[in-house]
Amino acid sequence: MFHQNKHPHAEVRAKRASKHAGRSSETFATVPERGRLESRPCRGAIVAEAVTWIGTPYRHQASLKGVACDCLGLVRGVWRAFYGPEPEPMIAYTPDWAEASGAETFAETAARHLTTVPVNDARAGDVILFRWRHNLPAKHAAILIAADRMVHAQQGAVVATAAATPWWRRRAAFAFSFPGVTD
Repeated sequence: MFHQNKHPHAEVRAKRASKHAGRSSETFATVPERGRLESRPCRGAIVAEAVTWIGTPYRHQASLKGVACDCLGLVRGVWRAFYGPEPEPMIAYTPDWAEASGAETFAETAARHLTTVPVNDARAGDVILFRWRHNLPAKHAAILIAADRMVHAQQGAVVATAAATPWWRRRAAFAFSFPGVTD
């Protein structure tokens, strides 16, 4: 379902993320200076930034790496790392906002600032929005870090990687790329 990135960015140098030593033997691309977009971000840099959020505790409406965030806060934090200030003011939202309104508010807002891609074509560095049930609006976000792995924040846990299992794939409703992303 999620497309494997077959063309990794050749200029991105890989390094071990010392912050995550002991957790994984994976290597991650280096991340450019925060909020300074001198050129378009590559997928590897977006993935590298997303994994720096691993271990951040969950807190509804938060978006501060290492302190607290929710799933939207993770996406907002990655945005700020590459594009600077968020593109529109963040309004307060309740945990049941999607069920209360019934509207695809999350997807509509994402489409204003990110590039819509078919869910089946999503690749590393893309944002996926999920529905908990087929008749409900999408209300959970994750960032793909590989064709079969994602980083996300869920209530009661810390930001973590997860396998993009069939359970998650069935619930994937929308996919977006960050603006101007390169391979």
